[in-house]
Amino acid sequence: MHKHLDILYEDNHIIVVCKPFNIPVMPDSSKDEDMYTIIKEYIKESCQKAGNVYLGIVHRIDRPTGGVMVFAKTSKAASRLSQSIREGEFEKKYLAVTVGVPAEENAELVHYIKKNSITNVVNIVPSATENAKRAQLYYKVLEKVADKISLLEILLITGRAHQIRVQLSHIKCPIFGDVKYGGDIAKGYNLALFASRLSFIHPVTKNRMVFIAYPPQESEPWKRFDIERHMQIIK
Repeated sequence: MHKHLDILYEDNHIIVVCKPFNIPVMPDSSKDEDMYTIIKEYIKESCQKAGNVYLGIVHRIDRPTGGVMVFAKTSKAASRLSQSIREGEFEKKYLAVTVGVPAEENAELVHYIKKNSITNVVNIVPSATENAKRAQLYYKVLEKVADKISLLEILLITGRAHQIRVQLSHIKCPIFGDVKYGGDIAKGYNLALFASRLSFIHPVTKNRMVFIAYPPQESEPWKRFDIERHMQIIK
């Protein structure tokens, strides 16, 4: 699998990749191939390293979601990137196709959410709920098709599990292909959620780095929108 790894950038400290849809970031009970193992195998082979290879996971993307991710190749880089995330220096933007059109063209969404570990479903709950986590994002409607589906740009402020999916579902605009949270009108398609832009401070050089990836423009539902034009603006 690592032969086909989509590497956007690599140096001695970090590796930035575009994660395919439906591949987990870490090993899980499914025993399916995961990004962590794939990248470790790639590093071991490309660097001809014997023994165990270090790879630090500093942020995650839900399994059904595709897009840009950064991994750390040293413990120092992992520590510094994790600190950068805590200090709000990471900027993560997503593209999403929703079933329906949000009532507002631009809006901030703030909710409190809690994950049911048994069902693996996240619910919006009152703020006083035990173990509830604050979820915040901003969205902008980029384009809509006949008031049936919309292309949204999302700036993620907090990185909670299933956050974008459950928050958009809550405003009656579930993500296309999201059977779990109400977008099952498009059942059978990949989840139309893609991490399109990642910006962060390099853990060693301290330079601001920006990485862009495109969703599959020839696939449903992305092909219904002018992705190229919108991506030029997002850059």
